[in-house]
Amino acid sequence: MPIIINLDVMMAKRKIGLMELAEKINITPANLSILKNNRAKAIRFSTLEEICKALDCQPADILQYIPE
Repeated sequence: MPIIINLDVMMAKRKIGLMELAEKINITPANLSILKNNRAKAIRFSTLEEICKALDCQPADILQYIPE
């Protein structure tokens, strides 16, 4: 897939764990893990917005396009 989710990188930069972030953005740890491990097929804008708020970042800090 040409869209890469760098959530794990931003979480490491902000020194926040999966459980803490999941609680902050009101998402299950299992669903957040799917995003973090780049296995998601889609992401809601509302979820992306909450992640950006919690991590104080921009969507481009999390999403990356790499042509195949």
